[in-house]
Amino acid sequence: MLQTIAIRGYRSLRDIVLPVRRLTVVTGANGTGKSSLYRALRLLADCGRGEVIGSLAREGGLDSVLWAGPEQLAGARRTGRIEGTTRTAPVALELGFASDDFGYFVDLGMPQMAGHKSLFTLDPEIKREVVFAGAVMRRGSTLVKRTRDYVEASAESGSGFEEVSRSLPSYRSVLAEYAHPGAHPELAAVRHRLRTWRFYDGFRIDATAPSRLPQVGTRTPVLSDDGRDVAAAVQTILEAGFDDFARAVADAFDGASVSVAVHDGLFDLQLRQKGMLRPLRVTELSDGTLRFLLWAAALCSPQPPSLMVLNEPETSLHPDLLRPLASLIASAANVTQVVVVTHSKAMLEFLGAESIADADAHAPAVELPLYKDQGETRIEGVGMLTAPAWDWGKR
Repeated sequence: MLQTIAIRGYRSLRDIVLPVRRLTVVTGANGTGKSSLYRALRLLADCGRGEVIGSLAREGGLDSVLWAGPEQLAGARRTGRIEGTTRTAPVALELGFASDDFGYFVDLGMPQMAGHKSLFTLDPEIKREVVFAGAVMRRGSTLVKRTRDYVEASAESGSGFEEVSRSLPSYRSVLAEYAHPGAHPELAAVRHRLRTWRFYDGFRIDATAPSRLPQVGTRTPVLSDDGRDVAAAVQTILEAGFDDFARAVADAFDGASVSVAVHDGLFDLQLRQKGMLRPLRVTELSDGTLRFLLWAAALCSPQPPSLMVLNEPETSLHPDLLRPLASLIASAANVTQVVVVTHSKAMLEFLGAESIADADAHAPAVELPLYKDQGETRIEGVGMLTAPAWDWGKR
């Protein structure tokens, strides 16, 4: 289970270290940084897939995502004026996590030399990567470290480090190049963990949405992020004998049940409700009904990940559906770690999350209330003395 998530230099997340539990609920007003936190977590997951450079490019490049305020905020907090200062630290976007077993850290910066007449001069470079054991990145806990193109791993003798490579390209991660279970099992474990993280940011439910169209069905233990394979995912859940899904649908829609029809190999979701002579096809379902079924299919996965991140799951749902949805989220948190980003006070209440300022160290569900201070995202109730331990290191 993750214990800590650290982000520095991404949009309003100038320097933030988040304590996370089995169920973490992120709240806050519009513009406090909830969406930035969600996107930063996706970037961290992209490191495991070797896609972080492309993901940053699609966000407009490193310049577009970096913290736009002054490097230090002490003067602004003292005087109330935002003024530019001379940069003393290198341009950097830094992301990392620490868990029960391994931790990972990546430092992305501007390219020094892309190549003669290269058109990739705006591609960020991976300046540092570290895989470590324990809660904090320290020399004694470091298992694999990379500084620009040089990679070394902890020696089997336990004394010092052994060279792995002197020529790792700046756009390639150690997780993509050297995560072989036989040679570097710690890299393989971190890469696998990041690749299994799942992100659900609402679902399209318009008339032409992929989830409303019949799809070729194969066994689907994991719902896709756009919900296009919802019928196959539901059938997989039903055949696996997961009762939470059927109970949630019956609770949400007055005893309704879901089934899957197959025509010429195409799977089509249908909902049978009391008083109806025939089941309703997915094309006939209301937007809120379909959205709830999509969330239920995601949360009842027979193949739970190590982390699931849900962005505003209450969107477009009737208030009566929030309690059964919260029940599904709480059940999912029994088998996987869940982060929920929400605006809904009702959802927060149903999830039973305590504010991090009041929760003890063993509370399974906590609320992280975000707020802005001089443009910087901060966590209410978490300060310098109460934030989790974290060491950013130096280039």
